[in-house]
Amino acid sequence: MFTIYHHPFSAPSRFIRLMCAEYGIQVDYLTERTWERRDAFMMLNPAGTLPVAIENDGPAICGTGPIMEYIDETRGFTLGDRSLMPTHPEARAEVRRLVDWFLVKCEAEAVGYFVTEKLMKLEIPKDQGGGEPDSGILRIARTNIRHHLKYLGYLVATRDWIAGPRMTCADLAAAAALSCADYLGEVPWDDDEHVRHWYSRIKSRPSFRPLLSEKVLAMPPSPVYADLDF
Repeated sequence: MFTIYHHPFSAPSRFIRLMCAEYGIQVDYLTERTWERRDAFMMLNPAGTLPVAIENDGPAICGTGPIMEYIDETRGFTLGDRSLMPTHPEARAEVRRLVDWFLVKCEAEAVGYFVTEKLMKLEIPKDQGGGEPDSGILRIARTNIRHHLKYLGYLVATRDWIAGPRMTCADLAAAAALSCADYLGEVPWDDDEHVRHWYSRIKSRPSFRPLLSEKVLAMPPSPVYADLDF
């Protein structure tokens, strides 16, 4: 049994979910609200961050990178060309760099702000930082996401996929991050046609369907969120 603690609108969590779906791993997903700092969860991951994975009776595997590597090392070698990590060390390093770019840098500069201000604050108690979104923070995030889209546009215009000739974890990481912002209507898709085409390819994969079906109570998705031909 593979168990993953996640949040539906955590970009790192979505990335691991996509990877598991692509690899055909059956997973029991448990939603964790990290701001509650449950004792049982903090015992698993003292950092209090998502995602966290546990396989059978093994130890907790904490964080996007360690989970990505664990899944690849335990499943990827059986998939040949369908593995989401290349075999050459230099190509693997490039995939890791781009996963970090979108799930750390883009998350910290844009996507995380959108999710926190427009969604998480609805769930977080006011005495823990919940409440109305901060318009100043959102303005900064809207500026920053354009820079990330420009870089992503460069990658997909010069490569078949963002890390090279085939789809890798890097594509899933970028798509996971953008999907969170897209639900909230915060991706300026008209900025780059190359990015739109690339995202449409990712969005059309069976692994993406569960993400597109998720909804937030009293907050419907943007009109193009589930549109495969947007």
